[in-house]
Order: sequence, then C-alpha cells, then structure tokens
Amino acid sequence: MTKMAHILIVGANGQLGKALAEQFATVEKLTCWTRPRHDIADPAISNAVEETAPDVVINAAAWTDVDGAENAPGWAFAVNSLGPKYLAEGCARCGATLVQISTNEVFAGDAGRFYHEYEQIAPGSVYARSKAAGEQAAAAVLDRLYIVRVAWLYGAGNSNFPAKISAAADRTGALRVVSDEFGNPTYAPDVAAAIALLLKTKHFGIYHLVNEGRASRYDWAAELMRLTGRAALPVDPISSAEWPRPTMPPPHAVLVNQAGAALGIALRDWRDALRDYVQTETNE
Repeated sequence: MTKMAHILIVGANGQLGKALAEQFATVEKLTCWTRPRHDIADPAISNAVEETAPDVVINAAAWTDVDGAENAPGWAFAVNSLGPKYLAEGCARCGATLVQISTNEVFAGDAGRFYHEYEQIAPGSVYARSKAAGEQAAAAVLDRLYIVRVAWLYGAGNSNFPAKISAAADRTGALRVVSDEFGNPTYAPDVAAAIALLLKTKHFGIYHLVNEGRASRYDWAAELMRLTGRAALPVDPISSAEWPRPTMPPPHAVLVNQAGAALGIALRDWRDALRDYVQTETNE
C-alpha cells in the first residue's frame, strides 16, 4: 500500500486541485503548491520536490487552454511535458509516488470508438500532443507512477462547461450546442475520491477515471438546463462545423474505465454527478 502520510498537490488552485485538497484534508500532512511560487515549467521544481520529500505528488497543474496552445506550443510543452518530467525526477530522488493527470484528448476520437487504458494514443492538437508527451516523460523517469486520464472535467468555479453554459443561458435566453462531439462529463470531486482509492492499491499504471456513460455537449447542456429549472429554455443542436474553433477536439474520445473497475474503483453515472454539482452550486 502506498504510504500517504504527506501528500503534495501541485496546481492546487484549479478545479481538480481544490477537490483534491478537500479530499485529502485529513491526511497527516498536506502541502499545496500554486503558481507563480511553484512553476512546474521551471527545472528547479524537481529540487523543490526532493527537499519537500512527500510520499505522494499529485500533479493537477496543466496548460488547459486548448485553443491557445496552438499559438503557444513552446509554453504548452513546457508546462504539460517538461513539467511532469521535472516532478518525476524529484519523486525519483526522494522515493515519492507521482499521480500525473492526463486527458481523453490523447486519443484520435474516431466515431463510435470507446477507448480503453492501453490502446494506442493518437493526439492531434498541440495541447493533446503536449499532454501525451507528459505521460511519456514521466514514465521514462519513474516506476511509481499513476497516469490518470480524465475527460470533460468540471467542478467548483466559473471556468468549466456547466458554468459557462448556465451563464450563456441567462444572458441569451437560448442555446446552440454542438451535438456531434462526445465524451465523459466528469465531476472533479468524484475523480479526487477515486484517486484516493487508487493510491491505496499500489497497482501503478494508466487509469481512466471518468464518470460512467457518454454524452454529447448537447446532451450535457440539456440535462443541465433540466436540473437547474430551465427545461423550457430552447437548446438547439448544431454540428461542430457550425461552431468553428482554432483547433478541432476529437469528436468521440469516450473513455472506458476498465483498469480502475478491475480494482473496484468505479465512478457513478455522469447525470448523478451533475445533479450533485447543481445542488452544491445552488447552496453556495
């Protein structure tokens, strides 16, 4: 069983970072790092990890601006590829375990495909290639490694799909949402709880920790409107071609949680998680 007396969360101010900090609030020692004081793109971060000497490092820090990465590949690779390498080096020196958070976008997202953990990756965008390189860089340095891929992550805050869709609904009174892009809407607190279980197993490797079931962006938005009392608001399905972006996301990068489920780690249906999210946001 992985020792968890001291956990270091990197990127603790993000959606997943905040959920992780809450999940592990009762461990013997919890250290939370954020930028600019702790920048994973700085090679010195490996020395900082070694000096801190945690039992577990969870890297929730990333360049997540998918469209922006196309115009800044150097920065995207510095954060998403070199950052995990530096953290893994620090972990190797002090005997720590690393949990590297990755993404469903490392897959091509071919129509009708459902991706298991050890299938061949085929990243398309700069963002996706930088995250895939981060997986590889960490694995080249460290054996005590969990690679956790998530998809369509959301949690507390305003920088996620449900929050932005809700704001757009209130602002415009109607929605047009892409119906031909599919994924796994995944609630950050559920991922944090699953990682806590995973760390107890010592079965290192690649895991897809996503809420069960697939949805289109349209499905996700329509369910959100229903749960928030906006069921009468018009939600029109459109094609991705009608919503042009600098980079095209994989159309069907739907993940299958096989490796985690084999260990008894299964996340609930995405609709149930979304209901909890709405109730939590409503009560705050």
